[in-house]
Amino acid sequence: MYNTIIFDVDGTLIDTEKAVLGSLQKMLKEDYGKQVPMEELTFVLGIPGSSSLPRLNIKDVDQANERWNHFMKDFFHEIKVFDGIKGVLETLEDREFAVGIVTSKTNQEIIDDFEPFGLSGYMTYTVSADDTEKHKPNPDPLLKFLEVSGADPKTSIYIGDTVYDYECARDAGIDFGLALWGCKHPERISATYNFEKPQDIIRILG
Repeated sequence: MYNTIIFDVDGTLIDTEKAVLGSLQKMLKEDYGKQVPMEELTFVLGIPGSSSLPRLNIKDVDQANERWNHFMKDFFHEIKVFDGIKGVLETLEDREFAVGIVTSKTNQEIIDDFEPFGLSGYMTYTVSADDTEKHKPNPDPLLKFLEVSGADPKTSIYIGDTVYDYECARDAGIDFGLALWGCKHPERISATYNFEKPQDIIRILG
């Protein structure tokens, strides 16, 4: 059925929620004097800083994003690979599936926050926020992946944890698998498959 498996990163392959929200909260307090409760910041999960920061009434987006990344280093100890992910990636590699990522991280954020966990070697193709002008939930990131990989949308599946990921896949004409282990609001998402744990991905591949 599928021969190309495309993953989101944050909330799907690695658990970055505490680090992303903690560093943003710290940046807002130290640089802007804003005390924002954690639950009011969860909307930023799954979209680039260039999209989320303006919604916090921040004008100097590039500088704020740089500072946000700076504070991420203080929370790096909070980031971990979700249980079962490495085994799934090893199985996909053994069975010669094409595997890649489409993420709202920039290239530098991939280097800083993703590569240290040793998963990049499993990825044949990577599309970051630097590769398209429009970002999730717009379909352009996945369409870019199809372009660079030559993958057929009919035999590809995108696996992510947010409504932004789902809308991106839907509008790109790609099936969507919901990573319930990282998802906060599954009731809003009409996924092709709901995966309770990473190992469930292997089951649909036969």
